[in-house]
Amino acid sequence: MSQSLDHALSYSSQWLGIIEKSSVPEEEGKWIIEESKYNFAEHFNKGWLDYRKSVTEAGGWAATEWTGSGAIFRDVLGREYIDCLGGYGMMDLGWSHPDVVAAVRAQLARTPMPSQELIDPLRGVLARLMADITPGDIKYSFFCASGTESIEGAIKLAKMYTKKNGFIVAVKAFHGKTMGSLSMMGKADYRQPPGTLYGGPVYHVPFGDAAAVEKQLEICAKVGIDIAAVLMEPIQGEAGGIVPPDDFWPRVREVTRRYGVLLIADEVQTGLGRTGKLWGLDHWNVTPDILAVAKSLGGGVMPISAFCANEEIWQCMMYPNPFIHTTTTGGGALACSAAIAAINVTLREKLWEQAAAKGEYIMPKLNALATQYPQIYDAHYPAITGKGLLIGQHFVTPEIGFQVASGLFKRGVLVAGTLTSAHTIRIEPPLVITYPQIDEVLNRLSDTLAEVAKTI
Repeated sequence: MSQSLDHALSYSSQWLGIIEKSSVPEEEGKWIIEESKYNFAEHFNKGWLDYRKSVTEAGGWAATEWTGSGAIFRDVLGREYIDCLGGYGMMDLGWSHPDVVAAVRAQLARTPMPSQELIDPLRGVLARLMADITPGDIKYSFFCASGTESIEGAIKLAKMYTKKNGFIVAVKAFHGKTMGSLSMMGKADYRQPPGTLYGGPVYHVPFGDAAAVEKQLEICAKVGIDIAAVLMEPIQGEAGGIVPPDDFWPRVREVTRRYGVLLIADEVQTGLGRTGKLWGLDHWNVTPDILAVAKSLGGGVMPISAFCANEEIWQCMMYPNPFIHTTTTGGGALACSAAIAAINVTLREKLWEQAAAKGEYIMPKLNALATQYPQIYDAHYPAITGKGLLIGQHFVTPEIGFQVASGLFKRGVLVAGTLTSAHTIRIEPPLVITYPQIDEVLNRLSDTLAEVAKTI
């Protein structure tokens, strides 16, 4: 395709006009859908469209999202959907939370991005707030834009502080897809295609098996392989809301201290209330050495992430070179304003308590449906897993999971699969979802399961 500056100018002008509209007529909405499908197929990633056929084709016209509020969003044709995906954990506060939007809008009118040379106050404010709300003696934070960046920073920090190279991680773990984070992933599908990843030793052990972690540390110590850190999610998100045994995290914390190894908590998806506690590790009263958070930190409005640690560990980030880890756009004023507002809303409304209560409400009802349809739900594994509003439904086959997701979308409920468990469909709604909305989701799920059961 040859360069076409004239087309780029006219096409961008056309879309700027559309962006300024709060709504569009039906015919223009259908045009937007067709343009979106073409653009994704020809210029972004056709595989995304193929993978999401349960969504894009279930409603006749492809659903192209347009606007939303709380746990409800509307597509470009004005059809309403209940969001039970929550942007893969990004939308804890729901769509377009007014307090977060107001903070970002106010900052936008002042200055969108900092100079990077002077002191921008909001970055300092957010770092102080992170020190207030993170567990233990965590004091310092660095801000970036995505979850994988926060994991990259955590890995780098652990290596710099310990001067060691090895890591112990979990099978089916998901930590991101940039090269360092990808090296820690626990599934071959994403690790093998890029070839050689992180050069240091990375050992995978079964998640929830504290004895396996201890044994691997013991072996590494005996053969002289230095381990910088154990990196794991408190509850595995992309594996389908997998909760470890209650003794797992206390034992891992004890054994890492015994071997002089850091503990990194990947709270990218579990952090800030999703699992029914402010932090996932709070369920076990365990404090990590380094913590990574992203997704909901931006309140569903701006992309922002962080990795955080105590003062002793952070010394290597400050001296002798305070610019050892930098980013031009991470921690910008708009992102920080969104995070400050998101933290305020989360604390004010005690969203972790809402997640706990709503999870306790929905889980027994999901278990009852799983019992009612044993031919649909996986009998070789707990059919329903998770804590709070990080919930996995495990089906007999990936194809059945696809049918359930498609059937729900036809009925106006958005769910999706996970990235490291092919037979799992998540239920991960905004924490602000209402009980009547939950009941409606359960009703539509019941209808979908009845329909799927007839095809088996």
